[in-house]
Amino acid sequence: MLRVSRVATLTFICVALSASLSANGLEKQPRTILTGWIPYYSVKTVLPFIKKLPTSVATISGAPVTCETNEYAAEDIAALNNSYLYTNKDLMKEVMPFWYTLKSPTLIRNDYVTGNPSWPMADTLCLMRKTGLKIIPTMTDGTNEMVLAGYLAKPEIRATIVKTIVDLVNTNGFDGIDLDFEGFAFVDSNTTWAKTAPNWVLFIKELSAQLRSSQKILSVSTPYAFNPSERQKGYTVYAWAEIASSIDRLRIMTYDYSVAKPGPIGPIAWTEKTLQYAVSIMPASKVFIGLPGYGRDWITAVTGTCPTSAPPGLTVGAKAAVFKMNYANAKAAIDQVLPIFDEKSSEATYSYVQSFNGLTANGAATTCSVSRTAWYQNDRSFTERMNLVAKYRLGGAALWTLGMEDSTAISAVRNVALAIAPDVLMNTLRIENTQAMQVDFGDIFTLKGSFTLKDKSPVAGLLVNIEIKRSSESSWSRIGQSTTGSDGSISIPVTMGSSAAFRLTTEGTWERAESQSSQEIVTVRPKVILEYLPSVKRGEQLAISGTVLPRISGADVAIQVLSAGKWQSLPASAVSDTKGAFTISALQAKRGVVTMRVQVANGAQPILSPEFSIVVR
Repeated sequence: MLRVSRVATLTFICVALSASLSANGLEKQPRTILTGWIPYYSVKTVLPFIKKLPTSVATISGAPVTCETNEYAAEDIAALNNSYLYTNKDLMKEVMPFWYTLKSPTLIRNDYVTGNPSWPMADTLCLMRKTGLKIIPTMTDGTNEMVLAGYLAKPEIRATIVKTIVDLVNTNGFDGIDLDFEGFAFVDSNTTWAKTAPNWVLFIKELSAQLRSSQKILSVSTPYAFNPSERQKGYTVYAWAEIASSIDRLRIMTYDYSVAKPGPIGPIAWTEKTLQYAVSIMPASKVFIGLPGYGRDWITAVTGTCPTSAPPGLTVGAKAAVFKMNYANAKAAIDQVLPIFDEKSSEATYSYVQSFNGLTANGAATTCSVSRTAWYQNDRSFTERMNLVAKYRLGGAALWTLGMEDSTAISAVRNVALAIAPDVLMNTLRIENTQAMQVDFGDIFTLKGSFTLKDKSPVAGLLVNIEIKRSSESSWSRIGQSTTGSDGSISIPVTMGSSAAFRLTTEGTWERAESQSSQEIVTVRPKVILEYLPSVKRGEQLAISGTVLPRISGADVAIQVLSAGKWQSLPASAVSDTKGAFTISALQAKRGVVTMRVQVANGAQPILSPEFSIVVR
């Protein structure tokens, strides 16, 4: 009764708090503490495969892939907005498409393309990016025993692998890479770990240096490890302490505790012990707890002789059946049993018996009974593990895999995320010193940012990222950083050679949420710079030299004169060279002051120089 009373009181407080926040326009946003993997074979679990409407517009080679609302049918957009990824994006800051396998130093196999031949990867990535989430694909080790360890032992091959990975990240505009090299742990012998670990550390440091030079994230997913001073050390080959300063994420696989024999998937005491070690050697914000979205069902005993009509493999010690968490309740109902919650492991479990009647291979009547035990995590399991995220101020939780969990489990994650929600940061960007968001090539304009909490109080000393996305790019890149003053503002002068979109972002802390301003597009108008003599004798050639910026080669150049209020082109012409430079000459037969300009062909909108005057003597 006491327990029920406490739950009721908490519910009342949450409702009252929610009403108060809504009344004041200060609705809390959950902390972004969830991430997870999206395998190539189950993309549709989190994101519908939708095809674009037919169009007569030709695709321009090399242009970024688009996925705007008007490119799809209304029902497809509705399905997209109701998808797992879109409805839960407020809980996440990044996702890990589980799509790549390292096969050799120069070959990374794309499993998405193999598994989804009818759905272009670029379109799927575009729809993922529209959520605003970072995309950090996972790469597994697809080599044989000791092969990758051998590669890493050789500096030149190690450098080749680094280049291959960095090229993959940059070519696809990914935000980083997640390494899931489990072969060291589960294929190579543990007697090789002491020799492999130093080379693994060198590899991580070298890869980190390359990725960080482009502001990319390095994530590592590994099995558990404990303090090396203890008797049970875990998978020491991954050398957490030695790679801590070089990685940005450590996603710990706090599951698969029980595989061959019945037992919990990831008991909470075991989970907390590895977390304690991780946060003792690196910032807690880098550490992510693993959450299993699945359970296992083991055979524990078989009595009698099973008929030939029974499922194959009904023997003690057979590989456990795996089921999704979102099927667990239905499975328990089919198995006609009520699961119990094991307090010690913080997991649900139950045992049951299956009976099979039929005939043997010889035609004799027979029966057998198969005893089974199932273990899995449920919403309470997730709540207690998310409470560890709060307790240790971790970066969050990583779910294998997104969308396999029960709806009550994702609600449990959301409840904790709301309970530990950070302060919301108001991030405002405005552009000054432009004409209707347009500037001439080389002109200086100003990015101004303002950062306040919701109560309008300024946030001073805040590190702000200035990010850009050019028209030819599909992802954002950082071009600089600035720190807010006492009034919570920054002011950055900028000059650009081509049109681009700008935004301001800040990293989150435990107390304050990450933020992102609206994007503002500045259009850069081409400019023509001219050199000419201010006067010329009648009948002599007037030579005008110029340069088009940004450089345009092969463009037709003409001289125009203002006559009777209208611009008229002279017969003279020229073509710009590879540097955008040109020289054009014209003959002036009459004395006087002539008003002129230069026109450079540029598609439907020619580039015009400023007007200038020449005195013809």
